[in-house]
Amino acid sequence: MNAYSGFADFYDLFMDNIDYDVWCRYLQDLLTEYGIKNGILLELGCGTGTVTEYFAGQGYDMIGVDNSYEMLEQALEKRIASGHDILYLNQDMREFELYGTVAAVYSICDSMNYITEYSDLGKVFSLVNNYLDPKGLFIFDLNTEAKFLPICDQTIAENRNEGSFIWENTYDPASRINEYALTLFAPCDDGRYEKMEEFHYERAYSLEEIQSALKEAGMEYVTAYEAFTHNPPTKNSERIYVIARECGKE
Repeated sequence: MNAYSGFADFYDLFMDNIDYDVWCRYLQDLLTEYGIKNGILLELGCGTGTVTEYFAGQGYDMIGVDNSYEMLEQALEKRIASGHDILYLNQDMREFELYGTVAAVYSICDSMNYITEYSDLGKVFSLVNNYLDPKGLFIFDLNTEAKFLPICDQTIAENRNEGSFIWENTYDPASRINEYALTLFAPCDDGRYEKMEEFHYERAYSLEEIQSALKEAGMEYVTAYEAFTHNPPTKNSERIYVIARECGKE
């Protein structure tokens, strides 16, 4: 089963521990700091559209791209409820296409970690550079090895009336790939439970690798912060935010 297919129906339920208001305000502060106060924003890996909806509510023109049709179904339901004019595209971020350029691109919730090949990361960065306005902004977050190492071989489980999951983590320091084996139990109308399994893979990248990939893609690396701060990342930072700019257009 593809990542975020069966889990799509339960994603918002089990992610309710994330303070999206904090995440969104931090991202908006970064956009404002670098002069992106309006215009078109593209979210890569938009998932169920929670963050996309937030920025639509702040007056931005929003485009959301995600590889999971099932996740986008959830986003479309939110769009109907809110009435926001959001364009959702079911595309692989390694091959996404737009009709024109945008003021900024952002990607959070470790979507970039799902790009597990360095060469594919370069493809994403090149496309971002191509579809940004001149000097347009690119912001994305990453889980680091400092995040993956402590959860190596850990199992997380949660049981609720609406569904249950078992989340098993395995991290390989050699490949720097973290595998999440996800088992879901969804209640059925007859009182039984349907079992579904998914496998997710994320790669830990060093900041030096990210800087090299941006440079190779023709982008300008600006800075990096430890998540939700303006402090430079340290070896203990579990999540970082990277800021880059479009380079090459007149």
